[in-house]
Amino acid sequence: MDEMDERTTPDEDTRATERAEADRQGSADRMPTPEEEAIADDLEVDSEVAKPRRRWRSAARTSKARGACPEGPVGQRRLP
Repeated sequence: MDEMDERTTPDEDTRATERAEADRQGSADRMPTPEEEAIADDLEVDSEVAKPRRRWRSAARTSKARGACPEGPVGQRRLP
């Protein structure tokens, strides 16, 4: 495998494109089928899995500024 000898700095167009992609809302590639919806409706929530999510939502509601609280299990924060 060849290694790059020269480091490059992204130009402003590249940075603008990356910012736009980072802000884009993700979406499903298709809607669920009726069978998939029925399966999902029959699933039960695991209370042990739901506990951290409840804590994160609570922390998000009480935080004073956007990005002031962890958004995930490893404390990831959204970068500007």
